[in-house]
Amino acid sequence: MFGIVRPCSHRLGERLKTDWMAHLCGLCLALRRDHGQFARVVTNYDGLLISVLTEAQTGPAADARRTAGPCALRGMRTASVAQGEGARLAAAVSLVLASAKLRDHVADQDGLLARRPVAAAARRVAAGWDRAGARGGASVGFDTGVLVEAVDRQLGLEALAGYGTAVLSVTEPTETATAAAFAHTAVLAGRPGNVRPLEEAGRLFGRLAHLLDAVADQEADAASGAWNPLTATGTSREEARRLAEDALHGIRLALREAEFADGKLVHLLLVHELRRSVDRAFTPHPQHPHSRPPHPQGRMEPRGFLPGCGMFLLLCCSCQMCCADEYEGPWSRKKREGCCSNCDDCDCPCDGCDGCDCDGCGCDGCDCCCPCDGC
Repeated sequence: MFGIVRPCSHRLGERLKTDWMAHLCGLCLALRRDHGQFARVVTNYDGLLISVLTEAQTGPAADARRTAGPCALRGMRTASVAQGEGARLAAAVSLVLASAKLRDHVADQDGLLARRPVAAAARRVAAGWDRAGARGGASVGFDTGVLVEAVDRQLGLEALAGYGTAVLSVTEPTETATAAAFAHTAVLAGRPGNVRPLEEAGRLFGRLAHLLDAVADQEADAASGAWNPLTATGTSREEARRLAEDALHGIRLALREAEFADGKLVHLLLVHELRRSVDRAFTPHPQHPHSRPPHPQGRMEPRGFLPGCGMFLLLCCSCQMCCADEYEGPWSRKKREGCCSNCDDCDCPCDGCDGCDCDGCGCDGCDCCCPCDGC
């Protein structure tokens, strides 16, 4: 379950937690309904932002939720899940971007993908996801070609980038892709005035996602010899932090220009949780006392795509992605923290109302954005 926006349920509060899970499960079920059971492996935290943004602009509607049957990932409980065009757009975008990631693994010959039969099968899966994403996007009026073109351009930019190249020239394709997806939520919601501010918010979100991924992987990429945008362009972590802070500020300003019927969850995710994501990426965490020691034979090789999918399902079903202090990434085998690994033991989910960092973001203090519902 990849993505940079990983809110802890303790900070969301009961109502926003229910809404967030409704969009997460809605994305997963939209993938299954429209594209088959196997497509659910591309469910990701950042993709559900598309669904969240769409509903935040339209407001609650009678047909915006449905009751889903029991699921192992919810402890065999039923749940109210999001449905509609926002979830379908999120599914289409997730499929196309996952296809690009899979083709990248094939090109790098990661794990079992170095074997020709496995690589051929993976390419067929990626091609199928491209077609499915295009169909899903077309059903809601979105041309996924802009995403495919951006991904293809990314490879060329990386090949040309060298020491001294502006790192933002490398993040541009990601910015373009996310800008298009964010802007189309305004089209679906019937709010043309939101197209420009959400396009800007999406562009800066894509920049932030690319930078934080580069920061998180820089040491591992150096050890394995993999390409990393910060290392390749000679961009320091200090400069990357400055660019990340600028992106955070720009997202806040863009959201202030957009109109929402109910923007509480959007504000919490794209303002507060993004701030925590940046702090988490640039702040080294001490080794957890229960962390596993390094593998005795050195760095472990990445898993191939199909074994990684199996491990992904295992991690989800065992709730390790949410509750474990640390787990091994299903494909990369890099150490990851569970979503709630840094939660305070306090039962109050407000995370301190007095510390609500809302200066300049346009909300009316904690009544607007703090999810504690009264400490």
